[in-house]
Amino acid sequence: MPGQFEPLPGGGAAVALDDVEISIIRSLAVQLLELIGPGPGEDSTEDPLAELFAEGPSEPPADPVLKRLFPDAYSDPEGTPQTEEAAEQKAYSAEFRRYTENDLRAGKRENALAVIRSLDALRPVDEGGAVLKLSDAESRQWLGALNDLRLAIGSRLDITDEEDTDLLYRLPDEDPRKPMVMAYLWLGGLQETLVSTLMT
Repeated sequence: MPGQFEPLPGGGAAVALDDVEISIIRSLAVQLLELIGPGPGEDSTEDPLAELFAEGPSEPPADPVLKRLFPDAYSDPEGTPQTEEAAEQKAYSAEFRRYTENDLRAGKRENALAVIRSLDALRPVDEGGAVLKLSDAESRQWLGALNDLRLAIGSRLDITDEEDTDLLYRLPDEDPRKPMVMAYLWLGGLQETLVSTLMT
């Protein structure tokens, strides 16, 4: 079980994590929360019902990581010059973002919080580390959070396709990106085994 998720009898997943791994995942989840930002109601005293119907932003985020986490719904992947069709797609994206981004942010925030809470609830074993046991619902939240963490790190590393990932394996040890690359690849392994576990 070390380093990979395995199915639990009756559903859910388990993985053995050492103290360093627990610390890394928790730190990354906290950073993700800080990046996503607080919910609309966390710093206001307005009517919660009004906030339920509050509109979100219509422009994409300036931060490249947030742009990756909250991409435009309609976009031109070819990057063709501005046309009437491209302007239409931009308008559709703005409208879609206005009505969905707050909910998307709330979901990603809740997934990151679920990771932090489950790690904080762990009871260490004698030799250090612990076995994390997740229910089906918690496993899905972890899967979402792992995906978001990899997207965030991948964005910082300028990974856009599989070829970029292959180059990362050949980085020299003295490259300052190496620790981030190692975290990216390790989280990918965790994510892959969690997907396999949920599919069994």
